[in-house]
Amino acid sequence: MDFLWTDFLGTALWMWLAFLALVILLLVLDLGLLHKQSREIGIRESFLLSAFYIGLGLAFGGFVWVQNGAQAGLEYLTGFVVEKSLAMDNIFVIAMIFGAFSIPRAYQHRVLLYGILGVIILRGIMIAAGAAVVENYHWVLYIFAAFLVFTGIKMLFAADHQTDVEANPVLKMLRRYLPITNGLRGEHFMVREPDEKTGKLKTFVTPLLLALIMVELADLVFAVDSIPAVFAITTDPFVVYTSNIFAILGLRALYFALAELMNRFVYLKYALSVVLIFIGSKIFVADMLGIAKIPPMVSLSVTVGILAVGIGSSLWATRDAKKVTDLS
Repeated sequence: MDFLWTDFLGTALWMWLAFLALVILLLVLDLGLLHKQSREIGIRESFLLSAFYIGLGLAFGGFVWVQNGAQAGLEYLTGFVVEKSLAMDNIFVIAMIFGAFSIPRAYQHRVLLYGILGVIILRGIMIAAGAAVVENYHWVLYIFAAFLVFTGIKMLFAADHQTDVEANPVLKMLRRYLPITNGLRGEHFMVREPDEKTGKLKTFVTPLLLALIMVELADLVFAVDSIPAVFAITTDPFVVYTSNIFAILGLRALYFALAELMNRFVYLKYALSVVLIFIGSKIFVADMLGIAKIPPMVSLSVTVGILAVGIGSSLWATRDAKKVTDLS
């Protein structure tokens, strides 16, 4: 059993296997037991399930702290907070995708859960590649940092911009080349039906599959921001990957509650913009101060503070909208 203590990307192999086993167990329980049948998930269940995932993610951070030390633990928690915060912005896009394809709430969880499988694989590849590049070319971190600052500034001035799902070139290409049913077919992604022209059986994709593809594409786009953000916090592949995945697992559960409250987070994108600018600029600030990096506790405190101000001010500014909702 000595191979379990073999170093893999800077961390003992058994820790990687334990993490992957836990994620697989969660997905099996979610798909096989809790949501075996497609049904609508209520806000209460969404909050409870999300609280479970957040608690589990934080507990795993404690595990990293015990096994790899306080600095690794703090870097994990910072990455977890940053990734979850950035992924919250993804909820706005996912809600628009479901709206564009008229996906009922009963089928949305199925799309999100299968989407996680793609995220786990895709982000694993991106993070492994990023870690290899950073290890051999440390100066790439400065490119990541500059990119984050640029993205944060761009997001700051385009915070009110709405994503037009129908104008997406990938969606236009899919509709041009794939045979698509004229409506949903229950929870099926693909079906065999007679072709209207030939009368022969033909394989069609459903709007549910198109929604899944667009959700995966949205995750890919957001990964371009979030992965450099976590690499700007730590270059440990284990911390980067695990904080990413645990944040995304919990956010999928929280989607059904936050989707109903999107109109209240009016300043969230501005807060996320400032977070990106801070994370990117702290690498340059550390150089100017002549230190290796900004202490993890400082990074975590500033990040949480920025997000708390953004969320708190949003909820305060839209308190009248809550009263209207409660009365209706």
